[in-house]
Amino acid sequence: MRSSNPVFSRRGFSRSGGYAGFDAGQQPQAGNPYANNPYAQQQTVGQPYGAPPAAPPQTGRMTMDDVVARTGMTVGLVVVMATVAWITDLALPLAIGAGLVAMVLALVQSFKRKAVPALILAYAALEGLFLGAISNYVDTYIADGAAMQAVLGTMAVFAAVLVMYKTRIIRVTQRFYRFAMAAAIGFVLLMMVNMLFAVFGGGDGLGFRSGGMGILFGIAGILIGALFLALDFKQVEDGISYGAPREESWLAAFGLTLTLVWIYLEFLRLIAILQGND
Repeated sequence: MRSSNPVFSRRGFSRSGGYAGFDAGQQPQAGNPYANNPYAQQQTVGQPYGAPPAAPPQTGRMTMDDVVARTGMTVGLVVVMATVAWITDLALPLAIGAGLVAMVLALVQSFKRKAVPALILAYAALEGLFLGAISNYVDTYIADGAAMQAVLGTMAVFAAVLVMYKTRIIRVTQRFYRFAMAAAIGFVLLMMVNMLFAVFGGGDGLGFRSGGMGILFGIAGILIGALFLALDFKQVEDGISYGAPREESWLAAFGLTLTLVWIYLEFLRLIAILQGND
């Protein structure tokens, strides 16, 4: 099974051939939702379902410190550039252009077989400009304080999912994976249809992003982001336990950044709708 996150979906790992000095000599296990996952582990007797066995420390392998450091760099760059866009009152057309370029860079990195740190950092910088300008606009003209509320909401979701994942309240299984992917695909398709109706029909399209339906879909978007956070945590855990190369920490950071940006934007949209209806 490929990863839930496009960042992990085109990795060069295989159970049969191995990659970068690891992965050789293991065979897929029936019933394991990560049997064909780049970082999947061989299940052992008495081991919880889906939990990867611990791997001995190896030089040049990804560690939690690597993931935290890279994630701090990418998320930190998003925050810094968002602050710059906010302070300089960056024009919306320029911000939208930066957001579109960031989306292209994200797609390019997602389809590459190896991490390109410069590409990931460029994405983070441009995405930060987009988020800063959009947040400034919403905060100024639609919902005062919306940006800070969205930041706090995103942090709360991240902390809650992390705690529930670490305590195994959330268990990433094959059913969990399928549900998350189906929900995300359905959500994105509905948003695309709504956008097409808005572009060619005018107004709010089918109303999925305004009023009562907008609130419902905003909550759904946040919940889907939370599901993907759990999947991202699973990928990081498996990557570390399986001895993935250190460069994979950049991809882990990239995937987490994408998910956090998704959650933040959904919170910002939801708060704008709620306060706009007051």
